[in-house]
Amino acid sequence: MPRRSRPWEEIGDQHSRSLEWSPLHRERRARPSSFHLAGRATCLLKAGVTMSTRPPMRPPGNAPALLLGFQPALALTGALCLQQNLGSSSPSKKQSKENTMTINCVTFPHPDTMPEQQLLKPTEWSYCDYFWADKKDPQGNGTVAGFELLLQKQLKGKQMQKEMSEFIRERIKIEEEYAKNLAKLSQNSLAAQEEGSLGEAWAQVKKSLADEAEVHLKFSAKLHSEVEKPLMNFRENFKKDMKKCDHHIADLRKQLASRYASVEKARKALTERQRDLEMKTQQLEIKLSNKTEEDIKKARRKSTQAGDDLMRCVDLYNQAQSKWFEEMVTTTLELERLEVERVEMIRQHLCQYTQLRHETDMFNQSTVEPVDQLLRKVDPAKDRELWVREHKTGNIRPVDMEI
Repeated sequence: MPRRSRPWEEIGDQHSRSLEWSPLHRERRARPSSFHLAGRATCLLKAGVTMSTRPPMRPPGNAPALLLGFQPALALTGALCLQQNLGSSSPSKKQSKENTMTINCVTFPHPDTMPEQQLLKPTEWSYCDYFWADKKDPQGNGTVAGFELLLQKQLKGKQMQKEMSEFIRERIKIEEEYAKNLAKLSQNSLAAQEEGSLGEAWAQVKKSLADEAEVHLKFSAKLHSEVEKPLMNFRENFKKDMKKCDHHIADLRKQLASRYASVEKARKALTERQRDLEMKTQQLEIKLSNKTEEDIKKARRKSTQAGDDLMRCVDLYNQAQSKWFEEMVTTTLELERLEVERVEMIRQHLCQYTQLRHETDMFNQSTVEPVDQLLRKVDPAKDRELWVREHKTGNIRPVDMEI
């Protein structure tokens, strides 16, 4: 059985034969599409597991684009771009070319033909839905990856947590200093000679200061053990973990850039081979050269090999993008979980702070209650009686002198 010729090998006469290489004409194999990532990502979100199986990235036919534009049609884009450069005017192929665009080595849907997309976690404003593109760096002329912004958010959260802990530490110092001053004041001898029921109330006022000082010391100790220390020690190795995470995603992005560079190089090589084949074919047809049919076959083989190389490079690129995509989904969801956990942890410990504060107020109130009780018993008449009894000099009043 004769070998089936490949589409880009078919060179016809000067009126009907045209130069043509396109992955669309390759023999199709039944295999999963990258668009199945949508279903897999949905399962990931529901089951909470990591996507580890990487499907091929070539879309079937005109399947709808999902998952934030990661419809990897770079294989089509490369060949169709070549078609246009060499004079192809197929409307369908031109439309296919405009379906995608590559920005910083990542392939997105073209904005003019972008189909409606479904978010992975609708209505939740999830990290995994909104950080795929790069953002212009406000500090320079470069760009910042969306994942880098998420890492900065995490590290900023860690810094805020640390500063909150330092704030509580300052609060503890104030409490300790306040308790120390209260205890010192309670030992002051001012008005120590006050007598009677008022003197008892005054003595209780001074004693309440000592009791209040003890309350504030206990409050500061609990602040340290139940608020400050947990805030400070929460995720001690967090920065290390984030650095590892950053390196992992950055390595995948570098690999993607490398694969994209290989695609561009292979596309350029294919263009040169196609032009060489076209030139030799035209020269032979118009009798401008003595090139033999063997030369044409040799050029055709080189063109075919260049086409195969481009297809291989595109497949490798799509695999790299698929891997990066999967890791982005799982990692951004993990960062989202960590942020929720951090916020909830801080909320709980601040609630503990307010609870301790309420308890301190209650204890302080209890130190004042004895003072209130004694103040209600202050009786100026009784105090006068007691003082008079103790210090009287005589109750016989003077009378008029007699002659």
